Amino acid sequence: MASPPARLAAAASNLLGKVMGGGVADLRPVPRVLIDQGPNRSVYRMTGGEGDGPPILLVPPLAAPALCFDLRRGCSLAEHLVEAGHNTYLVDYGNVAFSDRRLGIEHWVDEVLPRAIRKVSADSGGQRVHLVSWCLGGIFSLLTAADQPELPIESIVTIAAPFDSTAIPIIAPFRPLVDLTGGHLLTPFYRALGGAPSYVVTQVFRATGIHKEITKPLAILKNLDDRDFLAQIEAVDHFMDNMIAYPGRTFGQIYHRLFRANDLAEGSMDLGGRAVSMSEVKVPTLIVAGENDTIAPKPAVERLVGLLGNAASVRFETAPGGHLGVLTGRRARSTTWRHIDEFLAGQIGR
Repeated sequence: MASPPARLAAAASNLLGKVMGGGVADLRPVPRVLIDQGPNRSVYRMTGGEGDGPPILLVPPLAAPALCFDLRRGCSLAEHLVEAGHNTYLVDYGNVAFSDRRLGIEHWVDEVLPRAIRKVSADSGGQRVHLVSWCLGGIFSLLTAADQPELPIESIVTIAAPFDSTAIPIIAPFRPLVDLTGGHLLTPFYRALGGAPSYVVTQVFRATGIHKEITKPLAILKNLDDRDFLAQIEAVDHFMDNMIAYPGRTFGQIYHRLFRANDLAEGSMDLGGRAVSMSEVKVPTLIVAGENDTIAPKPAVERLVGLLGNAASVRFETAPGGHLGVLTGRRARSTTWRHIDEFLAGQIGR
């Protein structure tokens, strides 16, 4: 532990950086070039350390910005993969407007992800693509792989992707009210607003970690000498400030099919009149759950293990952190990222 004078000097330097320098976090994104663009789809190739190995495509969820994979320098999964020599790509859905309100999950499963995957494969010389996804991005990735087995998908990593809504304690108190209203508790609101507005998404996300929000000022004062700690808080605040809206129809599907009916817990989901089953996923899959995740707790994530009976292999791991922390928290660098590294090494080295 540093001496009191050293800690005082570090605290003074950090305070100066926050007050006069605009903050201590390095929020510069990993350099990238745009290789493809279409409706709700911008595909980037990360630059600066490209290898010639199989490509890795980072798949974000809806509502959360794609910077979840590139939170800040020193705590960016994209930066980590590039520095490890991986051929790394990112798909960004951009902002969601009121005009997008009729877009459903089918849009991402039928159009956005298949086009991104094919483009990444073509850009890397026709190689098959490894998908690394977070939260709803994991659900989209698996639905896409199940629905379109001809796509050049080599493996899938899902982080904090819940597949059993009954195992999510924070939504349990709302179920009686939902049942009492015949499932229409939220329907008038998301239809009138064209979805879930970004400011609502931000507040809900913050509410899931309300204890941290309340104690954050004290935590900052207590750790004023810890630059990495302060940088992480700044980066998470930046992430929260860039939340994106849910399209109305997609939000309705998540609410009615995933939350109320809990379709995914049984392993299949109706998309545009066709049943898409997890039993059709054939590629190796790594599933990671956060030990302190209230949005996608371990039992809700682990449910997926029993649904992938035909996958070439299924590996389940846990790592410390909440919903965002398990993906890109400070401890994720030596836990979740290590699980990803080991899994990809096993797939690429086959």
